[in-house]
Amino acid sequence: MTDAQNSELDGAKTEELSDAALKHKRKKALTVVGLILLIVAIAYAVWAIFFNHFISTDNAYVGAETASITSMVNGQVAEVLVSDTKAVKKGDLLLRIDNRDAEIALAQAQAELMKAKRQYKQTQANSSALNSQVFVSDDGINSAKAQVAKAQADLNKAQDDLARRQTLAASGAISKEELSTAQSAVKNAEAGLALNQAGLAQAQSSQKAAQSTLAANEALIRGSNETSAPDVLIAETHVKQALLDLERTEIKAPFDGVITRRNIQVGQRVAPGSVLMMLVPITQLYVDANFKENQLPKVKVGQKVTLISDLYGSDVEFNGTVVGFSGGTGSAFALIPAQNATGNWIKVVQRLPVRIALDPKELADHPLRVGLSMDAKINIASK
Repeated sequence: MTDAQNSELDGAKTEELSDAALKHKRKKALTVVGLILLIVAIAYAVWAIFFNHFISTDNAYVGAETASITSMVNGQVAEVLVSDTKAVKKGDLLLRIDNRDAEIALAQAQAELMKAKRQYKQTQANSSALNSQVFVSDDGINSAKAQVAKAQADLNKAQDDLARRQTLAASGAISKEELSTAQSAVKNAEAGLALNQAGLAQAQSSQKAAQSTLAANEALIRGSNETSAPDVLIAETHVKQALLDLERTEIKAPFDGVITRRNIQVGQRVAPGSVLMMLVPITQLYVDANFKENQLPKVKVGQKVTLISDLYGSDVEFNGTVVGFSGGTGSAFALIPAQNATGNWIKVVQRLPVRIALDPKELADHPLRVGLSMDAKINIASK
């Protein structure tokens, strides 16, 4: 065998060895890649099954139901006892308004109440007097009836005397003067009867007037007493209103909190509805976490939340609970909402505020303030 043939044979063997080594390396690399993909798949499955129970956002801020402290009465500020950043308790006095006008109004209302009670008593006394008048008028009417009966009897007697004298005058047994006297007696008796009948009618009219006045007077007090008469009740209402206005000259804290935005000074005049300061209930804070809309399908009310404040860092964790969702996204309630109907529309993932309640005990240990930033993580597997 020649040297050339030996060289060709050696080259073929070397090429076969190189192909085998390349195939072995390729198989080994594919095996490694396959193992890596298998490990990644297993890791993802483990994460999806055991650890994919949380959604989080750093777009979360502390909020509170702050109260605007306002005046309920007119007046000049006499004293201010608090300033910004001061912590107050429920019922603590915040400021005083000059109460002299309120005291005068109270004294006037109390005087009106006394007057109303006296008027009620006077009305009761009038009823008694009118009732007595009605009884007295009965006696007057009876007396007038007796007078009418006597006058009627006198008239009958005078008429009988005149009839007899007229009979005798025809025969000339009596004088014309005696006949004239009898006729005058009849006329006088008729006049006396008419006078007494008028007196009876007047007595009856007086009785009716007294009865009408008594009925009107009784209508004012019927079914009531000194404490339940309408005028007395109205006067008592005025007294209560005056007492309330006097009480409102001292403005007190409606709950525990911290004073902020105080804009009132001694000597300044205030009107009802004037905002004097703000009160922030730092023990009743909450967090509004703005989650993306595609994060919310599994979020439910009652789920547990872990929060971290930028103020304290990761060393302090707050525990909260989902209590509700906003009625719309932030852009929906913006001052100038997006006008997507114009055609210049680019889809932007919206965020919906989720209200999270905080633990008051944790807030007492680590106080927060309105507006602070928070990181919120919801455990969607919790119930």
